[in-house]
Amino acid sequence: MSSPEVVLGFLEEAEPWRLQSPQFPSKVGGKPAWLSQTGLPLQSDLECEKCGLPMVFLLQVYAPISGQDRSFHRTLFLFCCKTPECYSHNDSRCLKVFRSQLPRKNEFYSYDPPPGVKLCWVCGCPGNKACSRCHTVTYCGKHHQTVHWKHSHKKECLSAALPSASASPFLFPESELVTEPEEGGEEGDDAQRGGGGEEEQKSTEGPSLSDTLAEADLEEMALHETEDNKVFQRFKKKIASEPHQVIRYSRGGRPLWVSSSHVPAEEEIPPCTCGANRTFEFQVMPQLLNNLCVDSTGASIDWGTVTVYTCSASCNHGDQYRSEFVWKQDVSADQLTQHRNT
Repeated sequence: MSSPEVVLGFLEEAEPWRLQSPQFPSKVGGKPAWLSQTGLPLQSDLECEKCGLPMVFLLQVYAPISGQDRSFHRTLFLFCCKTPECYSHNDSRCLKVFRSQLPRKNEFYSYDPPPGVKLCWVCGCPGNKACSRCHTVTYCGKHHQTVHWKHSHKKECLSAALPSASASPFLFPESELVTEPEEGGEEGDDAQRGGGGEEEQKSTEGPSLSDTLAEADLEEMALHETEDNKVFQRFKKKIASEPHQVIRYSRGGRPLWVSSSHVPAEEEIPPCTCGANRTFEFQVMPQLLNNLCVDSTGASIDWGTVTVYTCSASCNHGDQYRSEFVWKQDVSADQLTQHRNT
């Protein structure tokens, strides 16, 4: 049985109208182009599990499932925290992903979404908290109301001027995600496995127990470094021909890991609430960080790769956005040093 196709995602500039909901876009940054206009995630759903602050929209991938009417339109939405301190090593609590899907016959398309959906000026997420003075803009909560007030609304409130059309400082730069199939076949698994190599020659003298334990620890560390290096080299080799890829999409396929550490076991990926197993769908590559304008001298948001797992049945829950599973894997300090030296 052949492996699922891998589709690569790249960033391109696009006219704003191409990134609106009726165009079913895949995109990075800006505000979410919500698919279903009802059942949106609650404010509490979009808060970071570490610091409690509102998360920012990172990207969305339009991924309908052929032959399944309930998923005729289907989009995955990924959010992340902007607090650098929340990006602990291999800790995924600073990320959340949601799935929305609609049948071909639905109440929203192919006509404009109904008026009256109130969204936060700052992040584009549901927001019913209106400015108490002018009542012309709404927010998801007090934190983003304060952000807008300091940014521009203090000058605009109760004035004749319309709310500023400038981009929210909270958002990431907006670009369209365009895709193309990855060329070349999938490499074998030998790069992911240890195995092989020359056997160590045993000393004719019997080592002491303490020496044996010390040697065993050193061998285990050396083996891990070798395995980690193999995985990292495979990662770099695989993306070398398309270094600007920012996502890899392969529903039912396998992620391209950056490290041999912190790879989820099957039991670490929770099943969907419907009972079906979750399957790998896409991953976010570290190259995207270069386009988010988040680099700083000190701490910054960071990842080696972010993998997204979704319900294998793509189950329906009415018009509700469904939470799916996300796994963040970081590169080790040794890999970073090696990468800088190559």
